[in-house]
Amino acid sequence: MSDNHSDCRRGGPLGFYQCRRAIRAAGVALWSWNVDSDQFAMDEQAFLLWSVPQSDEVKFEDLSTHIHPADRDRVRAAFTATRGIVGSYEIDFRIMIGDEIRWISARGLGNDSGLYNRLTYGVFLDVTGRKQAEEGHELLAGEMSHRVKNLLAIAAGLTQLSSRSSTTAKEMATELTGRLTALGRAHDMVRPLPGHQGQAAQLGDLLAVLLSPYENFGAFSGRIRVAVPRMGVGETAATTLALVIHELATNSLKYGALSAEEGTLDVSGGLDEEDVKIVWAERGGPA
Repeated sequence: MSDNHSDCRRGGPLGFYQCRRAIRAAGVALWSWNVDSDQFAMDEQAFLLWSVPQSDEVKFEDLSTHIHPADRDRVRAAFTATRGIVGSYEIDFRIMIGDEIRWISARGLGNDSGLYNRLTYGVFLDVTGRKQAEEGHELLAGEMSHRVKNLLAIAAGLTQLSSRSSTTAKEMATELTGRLTALGRAHDMVRPLPGHQGQAAQLGDLLAVLLSPYENFGAFSGRIRVAVPRMGVGETAATTLALVIHELATNSLKYGALSAEEGTLDVSGGLDEEDVKIVWAERGGPA
């Protein structure tokens, strides 16, 4: 099996036992495959990896019962095709050990000209950790792509809305910036839930954050009060709620209670069976 393994057999500079210990420490499992009898010879590490009892008579079909059904035909075809491959090859597939699924990478040298006594040689590696990381990255990339598309669609809609309600470019820019900023605050509030159950923010916290810019005007201190049930708000609802609250607060600042010196704003709520009712009450403003 190339220079390193012949070095193990000869007891070269590494020595046989040191070489074997290095291979085992790296998690490398050794195998040979007789292309005529379809029989595998494997070392102890390979039997442990496949979780099959040690035997001198292991055929491909014995191992294939552990291969994930979705990968079984592909692996058989790939192994057969290796005889025509010049150079190294790598085949990744899943095996099932009870309820556990492991990812295995089978690697070796193809081409029948490299056969020795009708045997071809290779290694098995457990690459479960790498595959899980790759799947996690793909899931994250897909989620990010989905979010970006949603945000672009929302931004396009807000741009059209702002263009219809504005008379000057400056006014449109101000309105659009305010709406996008409200969205940003809402998304900052949404946190992942335990156990990958999605994301949520506390309703009271979300309202407080969305209304905080209007509270920052010195004269408004204490004039905005929030009292709502303790409950979570999902990401989609948070986006919608952010836009609604922003529009209501902006209108209040221009024309409602927050435009008057003595005006107050109370945001309260309660549970009504399966619904949550939020009451927006302005007092002390223009008639």
